[in-house]
Amino acid sequence: MTLKDLIKPWRHVFKLDPEKEIHDETLDRVCMSGTDAIMVGGSTGVTYENTVDLLSRVRRYELPCVQEVSDLEAVVPGFDLYMVPVVLNTSDTTWILDRHREGIERYGYMIPWDLVVAEGYIVLNPEATVAKLTKAECSLSEEAVAAYAQIADKLMYLPVVYLEYSGVFGDMETVKRVRRSIEDAQLFYGGGITTAEQAAQAASAADTVIVGNIVYDNLDHALATVKAVKG
Repeated sequence: MTLKDLIKPWRHVFKLDPEKEIHDETLDRVCMSGTDAIMVGGSTGVTYENTVDLLSRVRRYELPCVQEVSDLEAVVPGFDLYMVPVVLNTSDTTWILDRHREGIERYGYMIPWDLVVAEGYIVLNPEATVAKLTKAECSLSEEAVAAYAQIADKLMYLPVVYLEYSGVFGDMETVKRVRRSIEDAQLFYGGGITTAEQAAQAASAADTVIVGNIVYDNLDHALATVKAVKG
């Protein structure tokens, strides 16, 4: 089975931030919700220690647990997959090549390449922490976003295109346009989902829906997104 085969069935994924506190009862309900996977990651405040702690707690449940790598100091062995973002809409090569080169220089001899999935990230909320951190150019036309997606899909052969609105609910017409423009890559959508209705809209536009912050703000609403996405 290839990595693409492993992630292809994923329709709904909960993304948990190691920096944020989550009680055992909440984590139990999240992991037993019927979601397809747990993604562990965040833009800031991610450490080796808080990542290890969260991984060890999620490991009690029988569902895939993947790490989205955002800090080289916080890469933890034991995840099922390692998702590595490549931010496409930035002019700062730090987030396209430099951090990746640094990571391979330091850890190349121990990288489990058969577990690494590259994500073509397109960041679209200028107020988001990730946008400011990566200096992403977010004021893009639908056509430009679709073009970036095709770069990931057709030129770079990346298995995942990730539209990241991080904190706001995105433009579903843009998401649909991107989905029509790519053929092989799997389209992940993340950002601003706070209701089952929004989750359903995102599910109709993207292949995989990532639900994050609402877990910490309104657990019942977060859990309702699973059924809304998966039916």
